[in-house]
Amino acid sequence: MKNKLSMNKPCVSDFHQQMSAHDDIAINTSAEPNLNQIVLSRRQMLKGSLNAAALGFFGLNLSSNLVFAAGKNNLNIPFIGFNSIQPQTDPGFDKVMVADGYQAKAFFSWGDPVETGATDWKADATNSWQEQLKQAGQNHDGMHFFAFPDDHNRGLMVINHEYVNPTLHQDGFTYVDGKRRQEDVKKEQAAHGVSVIEVKKDSQGQWQRVYPSVYNRRISALTAMQVSGPLAGHDLLKTIDDPAAMEIIGTLNNCSNGFTPWGTYLACEENWHNYFANQDASDYQSRVSHHRYGISTGKKAKNYGWNTIDKRFDATPNPALAHQGHVNEPNRFGWVVEIDPFDPESKPIKRTAFGRFCREGVTPALAENGQMAFYSGDDTRGEYVYKFVPKQRFDKTQPKKHRDMLDHGTLYVARFNDDGSGRWLPLIHGHSGLTAENGFASQADVLVNARAAADQLGATPMDRPEWATVNPHNLDVYISLTNNYLRGNEFSLNAANPRPDNRHGQIIKIQEDQADPAAITFQWKLFVLAGEKAGTQNSDGQPVAEHLVGNIQGDIFSSPDGLGFDQDGRLWILTDYDDDDPVMDNMGCNQMLCANPETREIKRFLVGPRGCEITGISWSPDYTAMWVNIQHPGLSYPASDGKTRPRSTTVLITKDDGGVIGR
Repeated sequence: MKNKLSMNKPCVSDFHQQMSAHDDIAINTSAEPNLNQIVLSRRQMLKGSLNAAALGFFGLNLSSNLVFAAGKNNLNIPFIGFNSIQPQTDPGFDKVMVADGYQAKAFFSWGDPVETGATDWKADATNSWQEQLKQAGQNHDGMHFFAFPDDHNRGLMVINHEYVNPTLHQDGFTYVDGKRRQEDVKKEQAAHGVSVIEVKKDSQGQWQRVYPSVYNRRISALTAMQVSGPLAGHDLLKTIDDPAAMEIIGTLNNCSNGFTPWGTYLACEENWHNYFANQDASDYQSRVSHHRYGISTGKKAKNYGWNTIDKRFDATPNPALAHQGHVNEPNRFGWVVEIDPFDPESKPIKRTAFGRFCREGVTPALAENGQMAFYSGDDTRGEYVYKFVPKQRFDKTQPKKHRDMLDHGTLYVARFNDDGSGRWLPLIHGHSGLTAENGFASQADVLVNARAAADQLGATPMDRPEWATVNPHNLDVYISLTNNYLRGNEFSLNAANPRPDNRHGQIIKIQEDQADPAAITFQWKLFVLAGEKAGTQNSDGQPVAEHLVGNIQGDIFSSPDGLGFDQDGRLWILTDYDDDDPVMDNMGCNQMLCANPETREIKRFLVGPRGCEITGISWSPDYTAMWVNIQHPGLSYPASDGKTRPRSTTVLITKDDGGVIGR
């Protein structure tokens, strides 16, 4: 008997709604302080100004967008040098629109050749899984440009492929007698992961992909990876296939990303829990590493049903097998994966000192004295904001000697106090109740069960924390809180998460004490509440509800997701909302905007095709080229002909006069 989970192109939007429903399930049931369900006024929420001491910076060749803090200077107030564009509300809108004076062109799409010997993408989706292994994967997400140290007109672009769509196959996700087809599953696994591609300027000064290139590489859910850090060789990672717990096959759901000053890429494993199933209900309840992350207890994993054909994804314990089979396989995902793009023969490394959760990204901050921190959101409603502080400081004169510094350090989780202060709480075994009596037998348990450890410490559940970015002029940290319709119901209101039924989200700003990435205390402010303007009417001609009104000084948007700072200090905001939701009627298609962090002026710069998410952002070293990703377009982009399968695509944006983007 044959049935389909989802059909091909006509059902793409339904599939993404289903995916979102799985991702949106709140897992956090821990108690939190009750703040009397009081909604703070917008005046209170934005009280105060950006008055931290300003710091200057100088750049680093290995990673074009990483900066070091230096001496104190006046804070730059960046000029936003383009005119806003209008939202696009037409359900048939199927292109990328940018501000006047700019151009956007498709640069790298699903199915484009990556590794030498790749076949052409077939519009009827008949490429085999072996062919997909050499092609660009689906659903481009976080990415980073790495310039060659001796040539900034040449670089490596590293791009995440978060998950796959029904369009990967001719007939969607098909089951035969309750099981997935093996060839289909392998193609899906091949389309996950990461692409590394070489790019360079041609003789006309235009950026082009280089193919073939010895640097081009695909990393997928089928790629062998090294385990490093506190969990290397640990019982919690042992399976029948890997009794040594030293090699993990594959990486999953790579959403946002990070990078290091020694020139490596950090991929982050986000909603990995949706790929596994444990059908033993009592065992599931006894395993914090399963139930606190919400893996499936049904016959099929929540996404794709790989467990029906690939035993690795069946986490049901089997006492007859060594290490109970694959019950620990979910523990092997949810980590930061370090990739050396300049060494195509290198083995990716899962760095377990960072802790395990549904990590959106891992954004670096680096002070002049070499002190580092990496900031992350756990992308689920009601989860937490974290940072990892390496034990060792970075020496910019000897970057290569720090290749294993990510194996040693402290993971912290944030508590946001109602008075605008905050504290980083260390997840260290033996402290603050992280003891065997509370289920944490060792530091390994703390890291594998980072969510439960954060519960124990009393961290603040947030409105779906996603991307983080660091202002290059003062090391202020900005974090997107995309939305949380459960706020005010399952999660009480507080100053950092002040709106009930929060459909539009907010961006929060953290100022570390003395601008020190390793600080234990910080101050925070709400930078912006996304949403409608006061007095706006809905499609029925009625005023929009109060909880849908934001405080944007400029163009409206919803659900901030991706974030990034350019060298001048402009904050770029990328959105991810369901443009078919009636609440989003005035927002139109997803968009990218630019904000001045001092004045809070916000202008709309780009609008994407219907059904897409705007995500991933990176620049050339001189900031005259910007790349962004159009993920899961719903119609036919980039062909935009009304009939071709839509393809997730990296878009290159340049200015007509060749100048710096945004000036």
